[in-house]
Amino acid sequence: MQIHTLDKAQLINEVQLGSNLNHAVEGGRRADFALMLAMLSPDHLETVPVDAPPKSGKTETELRTYFELQDPKPLSTTEHCYVNGAAQANAFHNSGLSDVRLLHELQPTALNFPPQGTKGLPEDIYHNLSGHERRMLPPKENAAIKASPQNLYLSLIHAKRFAEMYHTA
Repeated sequence: MQIHTLDKAQLINEVQLGSNLNHAVEGGRRADFALMLAMLSPDHLETVPVDAPPKSGKTETELRTYFELQDPKPLSTTEHCYVNGAAQANAFHNSGLSDVRLLHELQPTALNFPPQGTKGLPEDIYHNLSGHERRMLPPKENAAIKASPQNLYLSLIHAKRFAEMYHTA
């Protein structure tokens, strides 16, 4: 009969036990403490989170418009970065470093200037190629290689099979 009443207690969290849990810890009554913890509901859907969920923050563009900030500086070159860079160099030679800093803040240049016209290869490798090897390169620059670790094994097997077919033929 007593088990049946304990089953209907429907203890969900430790707040419902009041100070009994604290008194069991202070008094060293391990059996009572273990029983009270065992009576708590193990279902996490019934528990109430103590911390409130964080409010959704504003996006970067909303914050930039709120604080009236300029657009972020480009990471890689665009068409106008070369013009801006030339204007900054001219301003340095004519006026000095303070004008360059002002121009850089008004019209920022990119952080990375990859080589152009090298068919996607690094500059030192492209210039080390002979004219015959340069003609064999594809006419357009290829995008960066999009490799994934999941497809690596499959692509290695394909490459091995093609190499075996090439050597046997």
